[in-house]
Amino acid sequence: MTFENLLYAVEDGIATVTVNRPRALNALNEATLKELICCFAGIRDDDAVKAVILTGAGEKAFVAGADIAEMQSLDAVTARRFAQLGHQLAAAIEELSKPVIAAVNGFALGGGCELSLCCDIRLAAENARFGQPEVNLGVIPGFGGTQRLARLVGKGMAAELIMTGDMIDAAEAHRIGLANKVYPSAELLPAARKMAAKIASKGLVAVSFAKAALRDGLETDLSRACAREADLFGLCFATADQKEGMQAFLEKRPAKFTGK
Repeated sequence: MTFENLLYAVEDGIATVTVNRPRALNALNEATLKELICCFAGIRDDDAVKAVILTGAGEKAFVAGADIAEMQSLDAVTARRFAQLGHQLAAAIEELSKPVIAAVNGFALGGGCELSLCCDIRLAAENARFGQPEVNLGVIPGFGGTQRLARLVGKGMAAELIMTGDMIDAAEAHRIGLANKVYPSAELLPAARKMAAKIASKGLVAVSFAKAALRDGLETDLSRACAREADLFGLCFATADQKEGMQAFLEKRPAKFTGK
């Protein structure tokens, strides 16, 4: 896949998607949102891809936000359409059966923070900065920030970050559960690749079912969520990976998963 605003590469079953607008600090304009949606649709249909890393070009920003220069002239109708593009992208990432790791290599503000929130795991460089500063512009988060941030760090902390517009560093993001781990900048992508490779070595059907159970369970009550987990657990026993995984365990050898 080739794009104007993205870099895309696959190596050893791991796709790396890089938002490539460094002069704009990788801000999300309409064209970039549409390219990301297209990119993740392609990943969905590519059986060779087992895990995904999402990052930003350059050393300053993961994604510094939505493109304010483009948003400034929007009216209520076109602004809603723009927000819907962001939600479409988030759904494409969350509904992807493959794990997505955000390698946050700098500013992740506004739409950039929201982009990281819809990924399964967030790894941050020490220079990463997170925030939802939309109130400073007279608007609110539009790509799911009011919902996903609260689900991840709790309503009170989300309210503080969204209502003050404050920016936090990587250490604070890790403390509140927004970032899973923090690394020196030079170690971020190697760490993301190592984690992606580790996940890709597991039973891929089980990984996809685990992602579905986590995602779906947050949207319902505990009883229904546990029922969903039981359904997916049962379905694992219809897979070749389950048979191989348990046989390998009993034979004390590494499993050779096929993703089937």
